[in-house]
Amino acid sequence: MQPARVIGHTRATVKHESLQGQRLVLVQPTGVNEKPDGAPLLVLDELGCRVGDRVMLTSETGPIREMTGSDTCPARWSVQGLIDEPTKQKKSKKK
Repeated sequence: MQPARVIGHTRATVKHESLQGQRLVLVQPTGVNEKPDGAPLLVLDELGCRVGDRVMLTSETGPIREMTGSDTCPARWSVQGLIDEPTKQKKSKKK
């Protein structure tokens, strides 16, 4: 598992038949303190994440086979979950 931040999305007019109808997003893997950890990746996303979302990625083939219904899909990474962000609480003014 690898944390990442969604930085964009893409469309392809020509792609492997197993990727037809699949959503592809561009993510930046992150490490300690949200710093980039390697090059951006193009990943499969069936959760509908948006730009700016923090996600959890996996490089296991089982979820990709399940998403695409193909044993020959060339994709390596997929989004497996959205990471909740803590909400900032407003400071109350003292009276």
